[in-house]
Amino acid sequence: MHTDEVIERFKRTGALLEGHFVLTSGLHSSRYLQCALVLQYPAEAAAFGCALAAKFQGQRIETVAAPAIGGIVIGHEVARALGARSIFTEREAGRMTLRRGFSVRAGEGVLVVEDVITTGGSTRETIEAIRAAGARVVGAASMIDRSGGRADVGVPRIALATLDVPALAPAACPACAQGIPAVKPGSRKAVMGEQ
Repeated sequence: MHTDEVIERFKRTGALLEGHFVLTSGLHSSRYLQCALVLQYPAEAAAFGCALAAKFQGQRIETVAAPAIGGIVIGHEVARALGARSIFTEREAGRMTLRRGFSVRAGEGVLVVEDVITTGGSTRETIEAIRAAGARVVGAASMIDRSGGRADVGVPRIALATLDVPALAPAACPACAQGIPAVKPGSRKAVMGEQ
């Protein structure tokens, strides 16, 4: 699956949004990739999962770990395609952690999968949680890398599509300067940028 096909699938399902958005990182952007809209279709989710899994065949991956909530569906689909187990991390007291009875073994081969990487923060936190539990992180993957390839998560990383979409601090955001309300996708609530 190449970048053009990935973007076409996002456009076809209404998952590529234009406007003024607050990203999970707190940064602002004029474009937002709402992965939930493309992943709501099982055939699309399976296609993305298979495409990511193909990049890691033969690497002894026993488990796929994804940061909640955005990575859960795509992580599950990658795990299915690899014949691996699927788990996810969640924030507890501000730290990404394994909960709900999830655990990993010492040396277990784990692939960390996310829907979109902007700064790599959630992926890095998930890698840290998995390593702290004793497992071996094989690599990281995402459907979209919107950092233009700059996000460093400390392990080899691939994405099906790499875009260079500016993500700006609210103080540097032109839309905020114009007083245009920002939307936090998922909630569809308008919020004003921090000035």
